[in-house]
Amino acid sequence: MLIGLAVVAAVVLITAGALAAPRLKVPLPLLLLVIGVLVGLVPGVRIELDPELVLGGVLPPLLYAAAVQASLVDLKRTIWSVLGLAAIPVVVTTLAVGFALHAVLPSVSLAIAFALGAAVAPPDAVAATALGRSVGMPRRLIGLLEDESLLNDPVALTALTVAITAASHVITPVEVVSDLVRAVVFGVASGVLVGLAARWVRRRLQDPVLSVVTSFAIPYAAFLPAQALEGSGVLGAVIAGLIVAQATPRTTSPRARIAEAVNWRSAGFVLENAVFLLIGLQLPRLIGNVREFGLGTVLGVCAVVLVVVVAARFLVVLAAWAVVPPLRHRVDLRGIAVLGWAGMRGVVTLAAVFVLPDVRELPLLQLAAFVVVGGTLLLQGLTLGPLVRALRLPVADPAQDALQAAELMDRATGAATRRLDGLLTGDEPADVVSALRTRNAAQSSRLWELLGDQGGETPTALYRRLRLAMLQAQRDVVLAARDEGTTDDPVLRSALKRIDQEEAALDVPEEIGEGGRREELVDPRGGKGSCEHLRSAPLAITPSTPGKCEDCVREGSTWVHLRTCLTCGHVGCCDSSERRHADLHFRGTAHPVMRSAEPGEAWRWCYVDERLG
Repeated sequence: MLIGLAVVAAVVLITAGALAAPRLKVPLPLLLLVIGVLVGLVPGVRIELDPELVLGGVLPPLLYAAAVQASLVDLKRTIWSVLGLAAIPVVVTTLAVGFALHAVLPSVSLAIAFALGAAVAPPDAVAATALGRSVGMPRRLIGLLEDESLLNDPVALTALTVAITAASHVITPVEVVSDLVRAVVFGVASGVLVGLAARWVRRRLQDPVLSVVTSFAIPYAAFLPAQALEGSGVLGAVIAGLIVAQATPRTTSPRARIAEAVNWRSAGFVLENAVFLLIGLQLPRLIGNVREFGLGTVLGVCAVVLVVVVAARFLVVLAAWAVVPPLRHRVDLRGIAVLGWAGMRGVVTLAAVFVLPDVRELPLLQLAAFVVVGGTLLLQGLTLGPLVRALRLPVADPAQDALQAAELMDRATGAATRRLDGLLTGDEPADVVSALRTRNAAQSSRLWELLGDQGGETPTALYRRLRLAMLQAQRDVVLAARDEGTTDDPVLRSALKRIDQEEAALDVPEEIGEGGRREELVDPRGGKGSCEHLRSAPLAITPSTPGKCEDCVREGSTWVHLRTCLTCGHVGCCDSSERRHADLHFRGTAHPVMRSAEPGEAWRWCYVDERLG
């Protein structure tokens, strides 16, 4: 009964915090931390965490959830940059905190001090990236933070294991290297084996429910064997997640992928934020346990650990930028300063601090770790936004995203058309072939319509509005049949499911192409991959009929967007327009390259090679 009440209370508080945080303009983890402290002050409320619950129960799925959203291809490309951000700062922070703590509290051995350093060393990527997105941090920096989290947690927990071992007996450098090698080898081996086995099993599961259920077992299946062999279980969970993520588009059904993404996003949200709530609940108890050390000692130790953690991360990231060329090539000095400041601590610190050896100073060490979590959330969480704005970092241009997405979908649409042409025998009904071509073209047109003047209703928007109204009419009829009891329940559920699936596909808000534009819209890749036609075509030409499609004017039709031929200056309407005169002009003249004629857009398109330039 009490467990059920605790779960309900936690969900209510997390939901309320998630709704309130944007209005209060504070990071959600910080707000939940404060809520936890306030709840913990209520007489009779006492919740003590089992370290195994956090380390073995919460951490594997959280790291796995982060890994399945990462890109193995991107990680391979940025591995040296990520190592510069992950391994080096974590190791240096561990050592810096250890030496500083031993200096201000000599009764704590160096091994125990290093163990605390390892516990507070890894930043929490979930808190940092969530806050980064809300304050407009550039996408490249957010990606590096997410990739960094995949490695800094295993590095920190491995360092913690070595430090705890050194606290119980004298450990030689050879043993340290041996422990590190064992952690990496068994962690990677477990992750690879479980990841490959999961790929094989999931390829044979057609039921989305079974696919989602098996995904919840994967992080634990990779974590437990590695831990049993004294390897890095968290590294195993990360490796398994990366392998599964890479294979998922080809091994699971679309319905399974959608369901799995929603379930893992929900599970990660609840677990991560529940931990911050639990951190706050522990603080009143921990404060009561440190009275024997005196106020001055408590404040001094907590302040020293917090300052060293913040300063070490910031300074070492700057140093890593100076000595790691791949990192310097990906991020400028302004970006690296933001990465150095985005060092909020969270879940891993909470998990690690509860496995520290049981020494007399343990309550003080635990309190210091909790002060680091709360202090970094408060200090860095509230100042990260002003820092990003003060440095004037370039943010992602939504219009550039829309242009890149439109080009990619256009190439995909072209491949689909060619596949259809190869399958047709000539005996197929004309209306079926026409419907297939229309639906295929609509996918690309919807993205191109995100560009240009958005003042009027585009054809896709009109279609969406009218189709949603039609689907609502269908749903009303099905629900009326349900209320009347004239149709069997399985039939009703199937009908509602089909309606919901189509409406969900129509009703998904665009994640690209929204927002203001800062500068003229050009190829977001700087012309990389351009074809010979684009390289030889001029960048601009005088249009024959500025601001209007001459063919639409002659025929009395209307246009959505305008395109200018870079060979003769002919102005035609886009593929979302009714008559598609720009495309017809290419087919009639073979002039290969056109340029957008919309204000603020300078991108060009090669019809022959289907390339953006």
